[in-house]
Amino acid sequence: MPKINDIIGHLENIAPTSYQEPYDNSGLLTGQRDWEITGILISLDCIESIVDEAIEKGCNMIIAHHPIIFTGLKKLTGSNYVEKTIIKAIKNDVAIYAIHTNLDNISEGVNAMISGKIGLINTRILLPKSHSLSKIEFFVPKENTQSILDTIHAVGAGKMGKYNHCSFRVNGTGTFLALDEAKPSIGQRGQIESVNEDKVEVIFPSYLHLRIVEALRKAHPYEEPAFFIISLDNQNKEVGSGMIGEFEKPLSQEEFLQHLKNTLPINTIKYTPSHKKEIRTVAVCGGAGSFLLPTAKSLKADAFVSSDFKYHEFFDAENKIMIADIGHYESEVYTKALLDEFVREKFTNIATYLSEVNTNPVQYF
Repeated sequence: MPKINDIIGHLENIAPTSYQEPYDNSGLLTGQRDWEITGILISLDCIESIVDEAIEKGCNMIIAHHPIIFTGLKKLTGSNYVEKTIIKAIKNDVAIYAIHTNLDNISEGVNAMISGKIGLINTRILLPKSHSLSKIEFFVPKENTQSILDTIHAVGAGKMGKYNHCSFRVNGTGTFLALDEAKPSIGQRGQIESVNEDKVEVIFPSYLHLRIVEALRKAHPYEEPAFFIISLDNQNKEVGSGMIGEFEKPLSQEEFLQHLKNTLPINTIKYTPSHKKEIRTVAVCGGAGSFLLPTAKSLKADAFVSSDFKYHEFFDAENKIMIADIGHYESEVYTKALLDEFVREKFTNIATYLSEVNTNPVQYF
């Protein structure tokens, strides 16, 4: 049977923990990576009732979008809902794994689900993330260049937006002198050698650093390949906060609000009217997204669908954009189906369940 670490490895290949925000606490929160899985319960939140549900369904792993632990715990006495949840999970050998803002920040994440539900096309990341890309430069005999490129492309290097197998090379002469203890694949010890080499440059997601270097070393003909890793400030258009897209045909403000109610599981929308008569370009952000309002406005979005706007933040719309606050739970409940899909695409022999517990702490009358 697959182990918890197998599930974690698969999920973190899709949504690396390095993509989470600095305040977040995604990852394995309770349990051990070497446990064999008896079943997986997938939920938006992880509270006591979710642990009870996991136990009842025979699941020893919970995958939750929201981490039950955000800040450090200095005691476990059951004095609040966080401590009670952790104690119950530990006593019953239930692993809790959180996949939060790293899931939000991938192009196939929660925001893609919302965009798809409401029918947006031409979608792209609203605020791309910086400092998540690196570049590797290496030197290789010309006749080995393509085979090494094929190797590192296979493990994730060279993807730029909608293009793959991207690289740059320049030809030159490399020189070296093999010392007595060396085992050169080209030339003789004690002699200066000159080799027709390519200098190759390839961009890759920074979290693949070790994988790229390992692949390069294995494929390279030299005993000591020369290479450099450079961290880039470039924005990664495939990773970041929120999403923006367009409707094929514009809607009136009233039609837009009704469309949200028809396509999303919501009954109430807090919104600001704007001077724009039609809604075509729409920005979205699952969860608390008010920090993205300036970006949505700068990109000329007609409306911004998100949640958790404070009273005074609604004024920031300045009659230039419609804010549609649909509720935090309502905007992120799709994570359950999304995570179930991610798990099932690789693990068909594990029982997975979508939580039946409504964990929304906000009720409407």
